[in-house]
Amino acid sequence: MSAPPAPSASTAPTRDTPSPGTERVDLAITGMTCASCAARIERRLNKLDGVSAGVNFATGTATVEHPPAVGVDDLVATVEKLGYGATPPAPPSAATAPGTTAPDHADVLRGRLLVSLALTLPVVVLAMVPAWQFANWQWLSAILAAPVVIWGGQDVHRAAWTNLRHGAATMDTLVSVGTLAALGWSFWALFLGDAGMTGMTHPLSLTADGGPDAIYLEVAAAVTTFVLAGRWFEARAKRRAGDALRSLLDLGAKDVAVRRDGREERVPVERLVVGDEFVVRPGETVATDGVVVEGRAAVDASAMTGESVPVEVGPGDAVSGATVAVGGRLVVRADAVGADTKLARIARRVAEAQNGKAAAQRLADRISAVFVPVVIAISLLTLAVWLLAGGGASAAFTAAVAVLIIACPCALGLATPTALMVGTGRGAQLGILLRGPEVLESTRRVDTVVLDKTGTVTTGEMSLGRAVALAGVDEDELLRRAGALEDASAHPVARAVADAARARLGDLPAAVDVTSRDGLGVTGTVEGRAVVVGRGRLLDELGVAADGALADAVAAVEADGSTPVCVAWADGSGVLRARGVLAVADTVRPTSADAIAALHALGLRTVLLTGDHETVARTVAAQVGIDTVIAGVLPDGKADEVARLQAGGAVVAMVGDGVNDAAALARADLGLAMGSGSDAAIEAGDLTLVRGDLRLVPDALRLARRTLRTIEGNLFWAFAYNVAALPLAALGLLNPMIAGAAMAFSSVFVVANSLRLRRFTPSRRPSGVI
Repeated sequence: MSAPPAPSASTAPTRDTPSPGTERVDLAITGMTCASCAARIERRLNKLDGVSAGVNFATGTATVEHPPAVGVDDLVATVEKLGYGATPPAPPSAATAPGTTAPDHADVLRGRLLVSLALTLPVVVLAMVPAWQFANWQWLSAILAAPVVIWGGQDVHRAAWTNLRHGAATMDTLVSVGTLAALGWSFWALFLGDAGMTGMTHPLSLTADGGPDAIYLEVAAAVTTFVLAGRWFEARAKRRAGDALRSLLDLGAKDVAVRRDGREERVPVERLVVGDEFVVRPGETVATDGVVVEGRAAVDASAMTGESVPVEVGPGDAVSGATVAVGGRLVVRADAVGADTKLARIARRVAEAQNGKAAAQRLADRISAVFVPVVIAISLLTLAVWLLAGGGASAAFTAAVAVLIIACPCALGLATPTALMVGTGRGAQLGILLRGPEVLESTRRVDTVVLDKTGTVTTGEMSLGRAVALAGVDEDELLRRAGALEDASAHPVARAVADAARARLGDLPAAVDVTSRDGLGVTGTVEGRAVVVGRGRLLDELGVAADGALADAVAAVEADGSTPVCVAWADGSGVLRARGVLAVADTVRPTSADAIAALHALGLRTVLLTGDHETVARTVAAQVGIDTVIAGVLPDGKADEVARLQAGGAVVAMVGDGVNDAAALARADLGLAMGSGSDAAIEAGDLTLVRGDLRLVPDALRLARRTLRTIEGNLFWAFAYNVAALPLAALGLLNPMIAGAAMAFSSVFVVANSLRLRRFTPSRRPSGVI
């Protein structure tokens, strides 16, 4: 039975392509220090006519859709006017993968942190232990603290000044104002008050208590050091979060032996072009996607797909870049290079998912955009209330500075991106590609999983079981004419019939005037006679009598769990008559039963949706434990069946692999495309499962749900921290130094909590998964 030609990937429905009439560009943003920076850039870009932008603080990128009238130079200029840098990033590579922090800047941060820490420790110790406060200790503290605040915190002060010149306030504003105010107050007390007198001592207080000559050198130095430590830990953690994507990118070969002019030449992989033939020796990495033209070998794809068993390949078989030949020598013709390879598409899909925002994060961005001005107002109000209440200038100042420092909203900006980076990276290692954050939100609502049969629950590798010839028909003649007609089709059922006929009878006659009937079968002419091969419904439409013998043969084939393929051809007078039935069977994947059991364990209802006969479908469903069967559905009716389930109140996840599943995948609330299937199905899916193991479906749902829970947990603790700490600071119950430590810890906690996703393991971990 023939299937229609597969549309190209470019015509497949996709949710990642830009809106009509717009272009998409990814800009690398430099100079951002907190979520407020990202929100500010995003607001300004979105004010441009026709521009839709999303800025990700953790990955330092902006994804922008813009009309042709607004060029990339205009976008860059808009960002630069705000005091930040913007450049279109280079193609993904191990050095530029999301989550990478420039090594030189990380080294600078580390060096600055170590020096600041060495200078800050004596200042804090002297302030905390009055017994060690020797004569004029305060002047030593001032000498040590000043370079920490001015030099150690230079990035913070520079960013705060840049934002101030543009009429904006960010997290840097809070830290800069707080630390400079603490340092300035201390120097005023030392030079113009009595704090500089020999023999002056004062204890460290955890609250806002303090006399008129209190100094806050330990606060200024410690908060600056805490901020430096937090940013250095964030940089390291974000680098670890991007390790998964970088490990994928590192799988690619660096050079390749290309055959040119009859000799081998070793060249960088970047110089490969489509059509080049290259050699892969045992133990070498396949340089790019292609087709084997010579040799046979086992290919190990475990590092990229998690498939533990090497696959034997030979001439005509497709191979993917970044897989490894573990035995035998291959000559491969390059079919795709650079950004068009499977590895590059996987990296692109992961990067796009990491740059998105969940609904909860969009709410956090809106809050952080107004959060800093509100905090500054609260700090000033705190100062005024304490002064009016007679609490003293020192206590009022301490409470106001604590409010500024404790409220830094950087944890809000890290809550979603870090969890997404780790979750999508871990998914990529396991062969699960998430399209974006909105997918995470969909997985929690899903209650019904609809599965295509052929190629999803089954292997899709059809084979001919037996041929049932009707009375007066020779079995070899039945197989020869059916095989000749099916040989013109690429449909799996057709290939099974044609291959079996050729294996049994040798060369087959040519078929002419071949016409495919979508989902029903194929018609044509063989040896001068009209021949029909397909479903019984096709024979009915063509007026072929379905007498008792044909019906009995169909029933017997269906009872065995095979798919009946009816064959008819014209007699000498040109009248079509039924001649027999071919029994074609598809093998159930050995992992399908485990996958269905895992879906049931998640509380999900399972539905088998297939164009096959109901008896065959029910046999397969019974083998693997699927709840409901919807059979006999034509390709264009699958999306309608999904819509019918949705109309009944179900939230549907669709799992499929074929061109005929693309519409249903797009129509479902959540589409899961088997990566071994067609490009159209993969582009239409929200989740792509790189290898054809159905157990990835429950694993993908579990990973997506766990990532979403991590995001929500991060946001909860970030909000709860600010909500709980602000009143304590305003009431004078929090020393600014303690507030600084808590602020830095909140960011580190959010990133560390996200890193727990690296330990996610599938329900049945295949060997060889990285």
